Amino acid sequence: MSLPISILDLAQIGSDETAGDSFRASVAMARNAERWGYHRIWYAEHHNMPSIASSATSVLIAHVAAHTERIRLGSGGIMLPNHAPLTIAEQFGTLAELHPGRIDLGLGRAPGSDQQTMRALRRDPASAESFPQDVLELQGYLTGPSRIPGIEATPGRGTDVPLYILGSSLFGARLAAALGLPYAFASHFAPDALHDAIAIYRREFRPSAQLAEPYVIAAVNVIAADSEDEAQRLFLETKRKRVGLFVGRGRTFTPEEADMILEAPAGRQIQAMVRYTAVGTPSVVRDYLDGFADRTGADELMVVSSAPERDAWMRSLELVADVTGLASRTAVTAG
Repeated sequence: MSLPISILDLAQIGSDETAGDSFRASVAMARNAERWGYHRIWYAEHHNMPSIASSATSVLIAHVAAHTERIRLGSGGIMLPNHAPLTIAEQFGTLAELHPGRIDLGLGRAPGSDQQTMRALRRDPASAESFPQDVLELQGYLTGPSRIPGIEATPGRGTDVPLYILGSSLFGARLAAALGLPYAFASHFAPDALHDAIAIYRREFRPSAQLAEPYVIAAVNVIAADSEDEAQRLFLETKRKRVGLFVGRGRTFTPEEADMILEAPAGRQIQAMVRYTAVGTPSVVRDYLDGFADRTGADELMVVSSAPERDAWMRSLELVADVTGLASRTAVTAG
């Protein structure tokens, strides 16, 4: 495989962990990923989720960037309707000044939370309607000229932080195409519109100052292990964990209860969410990723290691790097 491969780090907090433990794991993984040859790592904005530590996304990016040297880091994504575009321009402008050439700004319009949390964020439920205008306002602060006379982002102005539109529907595909921006599809949890969205994006793409040709990043779950049995065990544990998160809303299920739910109508959504998952030994995972890249025509893959155990999470990413030859490709490029 010759495509760049990147990582979406969900910054998960394990059952016996603190947020600090999660941050330390993210730093350790990023330092390894840099050595293994991954292209970039993104972190997503989520709120009021006890199992995810990336709510202050720009702060986490800054922390990881300070402990790494080369790998690109960014948001996958910042939920722009939660924020004033000027604030995000200042945050990511600061990151870009501190770590030149390493910062990405992926943008989404979902709340990253539930309705009650939206109220706590002081978010207007109608704010998503202005997402396209907010993206353009933000872009103006970073690249110039500002779309609001007399208002400049400092830091931010002239940093040209690259923007990416994230999506799981056709809306994001059309917006990314109209603005001439790269498009990242969240097929790791919302697979249904993947192929239609990519087709629309490529068909409707208009070149821009940032991007001359369409560029698609497709996300895919990965559980690679040294044996097939171990990979399948981890995959089952991953699905059981999602039963507690999405069906139980915090309730703890026994393995037997979780398996029954997975086989029932209530579990169909969870089974559908993980449709695009590479599970197995390294060679099996490599073949799956090759096929996924061919079917989607993606320009870059973003893997999500959903293994529920910390050591298995790290090992999965290491095996993917080994079997796809990332380190050797990076060495050749660097040379």
